[in-house]
Amino acid sequence: MLPKRETLSCLCLLAGSLPAPLLAQTAADGLAWEANVRARFEHVDDDAFADNGRATTARLRLGLRYRFDDHWSVLLEGAGVVATGDHDDGTNARRDLPAIIDPPGAGWNQWLVAWKGEPGSATLGRQRVVFANQRWVGNSGWRQNEQTFDAASFEYVPAKDLRMRYAWFDRVHRVNGDDARDPLARERDLNTHVVELAWTRGNAQWAADALLHEDRDVATASTATLGLRLSATAVHDSRGPSIEVEAAHQRDHANNPLRFSHAYWRIEPAYARRGITYRIGWEHLGGNGRHALQTPLATLHAFNGWADKFAASTPPGGLDDLYAGVAGKTVCEGCEWALTWHDYGADAAIPADHYGSEWNASFAFPLHKGFKGLVKFADYRADDYARDTAKVWLQLEWQR
Repeated sequence: MLPKRETLSCLCLLAGSLPAPLLAQTAADGLAWEANVRARFEHVDDDAFADNGRATTARLRLGLRYRFDDHWSVLLEGAGVVATGDHDDGTNARRDLPAIIDPPGAGWNQWLVAWKGEPGSATLGRQRVVFANQRWVGNSGWRQNEQTFDAASFEYVPAKDLRMRYAWFDRVHRVNGDDARDPLARERDLNTHVVELAWTRGNAQWAADALLHEDRDVATASTATLGLRLSATAVHDSRGPSIEVEAAHQRDHANNPLRFSHAYWRIEPAYARRGITYRIGWEHLGGNGRHALQTPLATLHAFNGWADKFAASTPPGGLDDLYAGVAGKTVCEGCEWALTWHDYGADAAIPADHYGSEWNASFAFPLHKGFKGLVKFADYRADDYARDTAKVWLQLEWQR
């Protein structure tokens, strides 16, 4: 692996020097370049700190994929992040400021060999792995550093309405980066198995999944989770109802010295009309006051509010998230907006009964030649958990 400074220099040089004709020629010869550039400003006002946190970050992700034939390919992808501002990025000494975990650095994001054929596909190496809605396994794509896995993953499609997926994880590389103060926040040594069986019938899909997660670095993080999920829709001509229902059970697993048993469920009915979708939901993560259901491999920012008050871990008392929101694409062509309200409570009234509430709002809009802008806001009002926190993001992204 190249030193971080050299890797970042190579990425910047490649991004700035490759002309369009060369890109077209390499694509024709079986080579294809994949690139993503994202710049972001984040402001955090957390009442637990005397001063606010501010971060201006930029991420370049650059990949080269070579296809040997119709079935085999390899991918090498590097990523580099530069950052400035007054904040705790997890690698510096600014613990007196709010955390914005987008630390600077550079390195390999993915390196893999893949096979794809008529019945399915297989991938071996460091890779992006996403299952379903990313509640249990995801890439944490909101952060500038991506979560990836040293893994072997497989997909098999024996019939058009049946799909089976399996992945084995040897290691997870966290969004905190390779220089995080806490070594356990950088990466974890795993022996984790994920299985999903999905069956589609008409406008409904049933899925059963199992996550057997063994954390060899932190024994108390090892869990076994079994779940069922239903997604059904009756939306026609952008109008009609839909629903998602999910239930799971989590217990201790492998080398975990603790003993626990927790329930999970999420119920989310929705209705679409005139380009706007209205939804309400209830997500439950069980807890007993000493220990709660955890989702350490998930894309956490997508759940339980964008202020990320429950992202590090579920409180020992568990979490009940009641929410309602509207989203649409009605303001302008290519624009997307969303507004959501959350009310957070505990499953067990230890150490708190009502945690707080939160508003989330976002507006995404297209710009010139593949650029996309985003304005995003989160406002958490504490009751019995954490402190009042407001966050604002301004983002510009380009992807090839």
